[in-house]
Formats: sequence, C-alpha cells, structure tokens
Amino acid sequence: MTATTTSAAVRVPRRPRGFAAWRWELLRGVSGRTLEIGCGWGHNFAHYPAEAAVLALDVEPARVRAAAGRRARPTLLVADAHDLPWPDGAFAAVVGTLVFCSLSQPAVALAEIRRVLQPGGRLFLLEHVRSHRSGLARLQDWLAPAWRRVTGGCNLNRDTEAAVRAAGFELERRQAAYGGMLELMVAVPR
Repeated sequence: MTATTTSAAVRVPRRPRGFAAWRWELLRGVSGRTLEIGCGWGHNFAHYPAEAAVLALDVEPARVRAAAGRRARPTLLVADAHDLPWPDGAFAAVVGTLVFCSLSQPAVALAEIRRVLQPGGRLFLLEHVRSHRSGLARLQDWLAPAWRRVTGGCNLNRDTEAAVRAAGFELERRQAAYGGMLELMVAVPR
C-alpha cells in the first residue's frame, strides 16, 4: 500500500452533461469517511460533495500517479479491492464506478467492502452490466469474449446487481439506462 499526497475534492457546482452527470448523481449522497475502489484516472474526484473525506485506490500504480495529477483529489494509494488494508467498519461509504466489470473475484471484493463498511454504511456503484432485456443480453453474451480481449479483462455481460445482492446487500436505490446496460446502485448491508 503506497499513499500519495492529500487534497480536498470539490464538487462540480452544477449537474454536468454526458456520463459525468451519472457520476455527479451517484456521488451526491456520499458523506463521511469514504473509500473509492478502482479510482482509475480520477474522473470521480470533481463530483464528491465537501462532506466526503475520500481515500481512493487503484491496483495499478500508473493510474494512481495519473490520478494524482488531478486538480481536486483525495488521498490516493495503490491497493487491491480483494484485500482492503483497513479494519472492520472503517468507512461510512464505499464507491466504485466501472470497476466491477474487471475485478477477477467480485464476490471477494464485495465481502471486503461489506467488512470495511460501518453499520449503516452505503455502497455506491455505477456499473455497466448485463442487460435485463433478453435481446441486448444475448448480444452482450456474444460480444463478451472479444470485448474482454480488446479491453484487457472487462466483462461486458457481468450481472453486478445479482452479485451485490448475493453478497448480502439490499438495494436502496437503482437507476438503469441504455437498455439496462448501465446501472446506478446504492446498497446497504442486510
């Protein structure tokens, strides 16, 4: 686990357009000590409310270095979502955007997230997922092998909602778009 510099994140004052609007919407309810898994290049950082004290991680050191170049950034570190280096109940919120499609063991990561969440804590996810529409789902299944090769392991047809429920979470909020291929989920441990 390697930490880099700390700075407060500042929320974009107005709802942005495009995919950034989904990030803005997801993060509007985040507060308290927050862990972001799979922060990538830091695209979420500008959308956190001031009430969130964010620690962000990614397994790839190059991504963490790139995210450190963002103007608004939280504390950053290199760590793996499958083995979180914090004690039980360390966070009020855990955030993941477009990360569960590429985790090798989503159930293990969800168990770790559940472990580090405080009682009453929330999981905030924005993920592309397997559509509930049968035609789109079949197309995703057909494209999935080539998609994984081209994208370095992204599972286009992963049913993340089912994995979240199976890990002992209850969905408080769910919004779907693009034929059910994108889901915003807010969940609490049962």
